[in-house]
Amino acid sequence: GCLVCCALWGSAFPCIKIGYALFGIPAHDSASQLLFAGLRFTLAGMLVIVGMSVAQRRPLVPQARNIKPICILSLFQTIGQYFFFYLGLSRASAMSSSIIEASANFLAILFAALAFRTEKLNAAKVLGCVLGFAGVALVNLSGADGTFGFALDGEGFILASTVAGALSTCLIGIFSREHDGVLLAGWQFLVGGLVLTAIGFLMGGALSPTAIAPAIALIIYMALISAVAYSLWSRLLAVNPVSRVSVFGFMNPVFGVLLSALLLGEGAGTSPVTVIVALLLVCSGIIIVNKPKKA
Repeated sequence: GCLVCCALWGSAFPCIKIGYALFGIPAHDSASQLLFAGLRFTLAGMLVIVGMSVAQRRPLVPQARNIKPICILSLFQTIGQYFFFYLGLSRASAMSSSIIEASANFLAILFAALAFRTEKLNAAKVLGCVLGFAGVALVNLSGADGTFGFALDGEGFILASTVAGALSTCLIGIFSREHDGVLLAGWQFLVGGLVLTAIGFLMGGALSPTAIAPAIALIIYMALISAVAYSLWSRLLAVNPVSRVSVFGFMNPVFGVLLSALLLGEGAGTSPVTVIVALLLVCSGIIIVNKPKKA
């Protein structure tokens, strides 16, 4: 289940770039990028709400007690994470962004252990994270053009996005124990998507698709990525410790690199050996964190 989520999220990296081309969004047009993100998440929310209402044969309508967790999750998971991500990505190098994003898995485990006290930190969890992070760093450093900088409105925004994402991972695990995780997922997407759409629109964003059919197909696929992966991830976090699920997140950038190479022809400088070593490091980290303790 975790790997299905990671493959879907990994495909989002190249899809966002393809989307910018299809919707005629320039690299530094932050307003239109936020509008694009808002449209994607609003649609994702609708898909989850309608799809699960049909599947469960009852309307997926939040009750009064669900409103607070929906708003909190929406603030961190969709609004905070993607507002900073989309703004930062246009000003940061892709390599720096991928490495900083990968640190979210570290942060989620640290927050769960130190801030939320939902689990204990041990040597295996730390070692697993270090190996996973090393794999992500390796695959990005090897295909890079040597640009690794840190600008507050670039890499700084990506870091803010990463912190918001890590906090949301912990919050999903906590809220999903007492609330319907799928209901929270659908409604937080809808609320967050509408807020991002409004921000993008008010900032003067515009979408001008070059080819209507491929543009619509892509935005539906990207909404499905969010809807399916996030609903599944919420379910996994509800029944597993954050560390066990979160460590799989190191596979996201690895899938991202592989799929960017396949779909966009990027990363020509990355050797297959490097990708294999990176995968081995990431997989070793996942195995170490998930290895059951001897009784």
